Amino acid sequence: MKSHWSLLAITVCLSGLALAQKPQVSAPPPAVDYNRDIRPILSGKCFACHGQDESKRAAGLRLDGPNRAVVGGDILASALSHRIGATDALQMPPADSGKTLTEGEKTLLRRWIGQGGKYEQHWAFSPLPPQRAGGVDFFIRQRLAKEKLALSPEADKTTLIRRVALDLTGLPPTPQEVDAFLADKSPGAYERVVDRLLASPRYGEKMAQQWMDMARYADSNGFQNDHERYQWRWRDWVIEAFNKNMPFNQFTIEQLAGDMLPGATVSQKLATGFNRNHRINTEGGLIAEEWRVEGVIDRLETTGAVWLGLSVGCARCHDHKYDPISQKEFYALFSYFNNVPESGAGTEGININTPPTLKAPIPDEQKRLAELGEKVTSAESVVKAAEAKLPGLLAAWEASGAAAKYPVTSWVGVRPSQATAQSAKLMVLPDNQLFATGKNGDTETYTLTLPTGGKPVRGIRLEVFPEKGKVGRSSNGNFVLTDVTVNAAHPSKAVADFAQNGNPIADAIDSDPATGWGIYGQTDKPHTATFTLDKPLTGESVTLTLRFGSQYGQHQFARFKVALTDSETPSSEGIPPAGTPERLAWFRANVDSAAREADKTLATAKKTLADFDATIPATMVMAELETPRKCYVLKRGQYDQLGDEVKPGLPTAFGTLPAGVANNRLGLAKWIASEKNPLTARVFVNRLWEKFFGMGLVATTEDFGTRADYPSHPELLDWLASEFIRLKWDMKAIQKTIVLSATYKQSSKTTPTLLKRDPENRLLARGPRLRLPGEVIRDQALCAAGLLVEKLGGRSVRPYQPEGFWDELNVYGNLRNYKNDKTPDGLYRRSLYTIWKRSAGPPTMGLFDVPGRDTCRVKRSRTNTPLQALALLNEVTFVEAARLIGQRMILEGGATADSRITWAYRTLLSRRPSTQELALHKAGLEKRLARYKATPAEAQKLLAIGETKPDPKCDPSELAAYAMTASILLNLDEAITRE
Repeated sequence: MKSHWSLLAITVCLSGLALAQKPQVSAPPPAVDYNRDIRPILSGKCFACHGQDESKRAAGLRLDGPNRAVVGGDILASALSHRIGATDALQMPPADSGKTLTEGEKTLLRRWIGQGGKYEQHWAFSPLPPQRAGGVDFFIRQRLAKEKLALSPEADKTTLIRRVALDLTGLPPTPQEVDAFLADKSPGAYERVVDRLLASPRYGEKMAQQWMDMARYADSNGFQNDHERYQWRWRDWVIEAFNKNMPFNQFTIEQLAGDMLPGATVSQKLATGFNRNHRINTEGGLIAEEWRVEGVIDRLETTGAVWLGLSVGCARCHDHKYDPISQKEFYALFSYFNNVPESGAGTEGININTPPTLKAPIPDEQKRLAELGEKVTSAESVVKAAEAKLPGLLAAWEASGAAAKYPVTSWVGVRPSQATAQSAKLMVLPDNQLFATGKNGDTETYTLTLPTGGKPVRGIRLEVFPEKGKVGRSSNGNFVLTDVTVNAAHPSKAVADFAQNGNPIADAIDSDPATGWGIYGQTDKPHTATFTLDKPLTGESVTLTLRFGSQYGQHQFARFKVALTDSETPSSEGIPPAGTPERLAWFRANVDSAAREADKTLATAKKTLADFDATIPATMVMAELETPRKCYVLKRGQYDQLGDEVKPGLPTAFGTLPAGVANNRLGLAKWIASEKNPLTARVFVNRLWEKFFGMGLVATTEDFGTRADYPSHPELLDWLASEFIRLKWDMKAIQKTIVLSATYKQSSKTTPTLLKRDPENRLLARGPRLRLPGEVIRDQALCAAGLLVEKLGGRSVRPYQPEGFWDELNVYGNLRNYKNDKTPDGLYRRSLYTIWKRSAGPPTMGLFDVPGRDTCRVKRSRTNTPLQALALLNEVTFVEAARLIGQRMILEGGATADSRITWAYRTLLSRRPSTQELALHKAGLEKRLARYKATPAEAQKLLAIGETKPDPKCDPSELAAYAMTASILLNLDEAITRE
C-alpha cells in the first residue's frame, strides 16, 4: 500500500497548492487517443501476461478490454494506476519481466484513466469510414501545417523520370526517354510518362518481384533433399495478372480458391499455385501426416500475413497473446486449407510427393502441341480408313486358304464380363484391354470375371502395356503384383518375360502379401506373364484376382489384357483362333502392310506428341476433397495430439462470411476480398506506400495486429483504402494516384534541421531517397550494358554464381553441380527469373537484402555493407556489364572522352556529369589507359571475364580502361539509389 499512500499524499499536496494560488486559466491537456497512445503501451508491456491467452494470464486479469483494474474517470480507484507507480513487489510490470514503463508512459496511462479509461476497437479492425473529400496531398499538407512545415519543391524532371521509372518498372529510363520528357513542356507530360510505364510489360515483372517474396516462391522444395520443382508457370500467371491489371479482389480470390470457382478455367486453377509454394520435405524417415499439417499451417500463416497483415500462426499452440484469435479459432481457419487431396496418413490414397498438379502450356508450347495434335489426328484418320477395310481383307485372305499354313495359338483373348477395383475404375476398351483410371490408392485389388466359352481353363496370360510411357501407375512407372488367384486359389507356376532383381514373378503366387513381381528398369516396355493351374477349371466363367499390396504406394497396372488357354502346353506361336479379335489384330500386324504403315505413322505421331508433352512441367495447384477432412484443435500444435473437433469459421472479432457464400475456402477468399473486410485494402495500400516512400504509413508493414505501429497519417491510410475500393480494386489506378501526387514528386534534398526533426521522414516533408532492391541493381547494370534479354515469362534461368556454392550448402538434391547457362537467354534475363534454390538463394541477391524464400516475407530490410561494394566491383555479372558498358562508351559514345563519359552518365544515371565529375573521370581514365598499355596481359585478363567476347574494333587497353571507368560508375551511391 506504500505506493497508494504516496500517490494520495502527492494528490492532496497538489490540491492544497492549487487552492493557495490565484485561479489560473490553462489549456486542458490534449485528449489521449486509446489506439494511438495507450494500446501500444499495453500491448508491448502488459498483454503477454494480461492478454487473451488464458493459459498465460496472470491473476485472471485481462487488460485488452474493460476490466476491474481500470475505473474510468477515477485515477485513485484504479488499481492499474497504483501498480504502475509501485516500487515494491506490487510493481507492474514486475521488475524481473525485463519490461519497464517510462514516466511519460505512466503519465499517459493515468491521463487516459482520468479521461474516462475508454477502450476502443483496434484501429486496423475498425470498419473503413465513409469516403471523404481529400487526397494524398490534402492529408499530408494538413499534417505538415500542424507541424509548421511544408512540402519540399518538386524534384527536377531528370530525377523525377528516373524515380518513377525505377519504381514502376524496375528499370531506368533510356536517354531518349529522358530527352523526350525534358522537351515536353505541355500539361500532362509527367502523367503521360506514368501511363506509359504502367502499360509496359516491365510493370508486371516489377510488381511480381515483391509478390515472389510474399508467396515464398522458389524453384526447389527446401530442407536437406532440396530437389528442383517447377512452379515458374505460376510466376508467369502473376506477371500476366499484374500486366492485365486484374482487380485486386479477383487477384486475391483466384490465388486462394480459383480451383473452386464455378467452371474454373486452367488460368484460375493455375493461380492457386500461390498456396503450393510452401516447402516440401522429401527426406527419408519423415512422417507424412506431420509434414502435411506443416504445409496446411504454412498456407494459413502466409494468407494471414499477405492479405490481413496478421501473425495468425502465433495461435497455433495457444491463444494469441496480442490479437483476438484464439487457438480454437486458429484451427477453424486451418480447416479451410486442410482439404487438399494429398495424403498424410494415406487415407486418401494419394502420396504426399504427388500433390495435385496442372499442366498449363505457354503460348509457344500450345502452338507446338496443336501442331503435333493435328498430326496425330491426321494419322488416326488414315488408321480408321485402314481398319474399315480389315474385315473384308481378312475374309478374303482366309477364303484364299492362306491361313492354313499357320498353326493356331493356344491363347484366346477374353473380354471380362465384369471388372472392378478397390479404389480405381477399370474401363474395358474395344480391344479387350483394361484401363485403370480415377483414384490411385496406395494399395489396390482388381477383380475380373472372365467368360470361358464353356472350355476348361488351364492357364492365364497377363499382358501389361505402357500408358504415357509407364506400365505402372506409380510416379516411377513400376508396379508390384503381390498376389494372383484364380477362383481364390494360387496358380502352381508362373513365368514372366522380365523381372527386376528381388521381385521375381514367383513372388506373385507365394501367398506372401509383402512380396511381388516388379519390372523396375523396364517400366516403359510391355511385359507378359503366364500362370499355369494345377487342375483345369470348368464352368461358364472364372474369377481372376490381382492384388497390389506392397509397401510401395500406387504400384499397380495402368493398362493390361487377359487371355485364357485350355491347352496343357499352351503356345503363343501361330495365328489366333478364327472369329476372335486377336485374329483380326494378328492379320493387321502380320499381313496387311497398309494397316501396319498406318499404325507405325500413328505410333510415331503419338510418341512425338507424348515426348513433347513430357517436357512441359506440371505446376502444383490447390484442389479440394469431395468430403472435407475433419479438423481438430492440435494440442500444443502437434500433428498427432487431437483435441476438440472444430468447424471452419472466422474469428469472432472479424465478423462473418458475406451473405450467400459457402463456408469453405472459396467463401473465405471472398471474405478476404470483401469491401466489408477493413484489413485487406488497408494492408495493400500501406505496402504500396512503403514501396514508393520507403516506409509505410504504418511502419510495421508486416503486422497490422494490436502491436502494430500507429499510422503516421490515419486519415490518409483510410482514404487510400476507401479510394482503392472505390476504384474497384484497380492496382494501376491507385498507384497512379500516389505517384501523381505532389508528395511523391518532392525533391529528396533535406536540411540538417529537418533531418534532425524527422529522421525517418514520417511527416513526408521531403521526397524519400532509397537504396535500390538487389534485383533492380543487377537489372540496371545489364540494361546499361545492352545485355538484358527482355523476354517475358518462362522457365527459371541460371546466371553466374560462385562455383560450388550450392554444393557446399546442400549436399543432396538434384540441383548440385551448378553450371551457369551459356546463352544470353539464360545469362542475362531479369533477376526475377533467376533459379532460386530454397535452401540457398542467389548469393549476390542475398548481399543486397533479398530475403530467403523458406517462408513468407512481406518486408525487406535495407542495409549498407562493404560486401555490397565488393560485389559491385568483383562479381562476374557486374564486371562483364562494366566491360560491355565500356565497349558501348567507345562504340556509341562518340570520339572523345568527354562525350563517352557523358554517354555513360546519361545511360546509368539519366543525367549529364558536372564539369568537376568529367575532369575526375578523365584523369582516372588516362592513368588506367597508361597502366593497361604497359601491362596488356592485365587488360586481357579483365576482358576475358564472362561469356561475351570483346568487340575486335576496340583496342584492348582502351577497352579495359573504359571498363574500369564504367565499374566506378556502377558502384556510385547514386547508381544504386533511387533519388
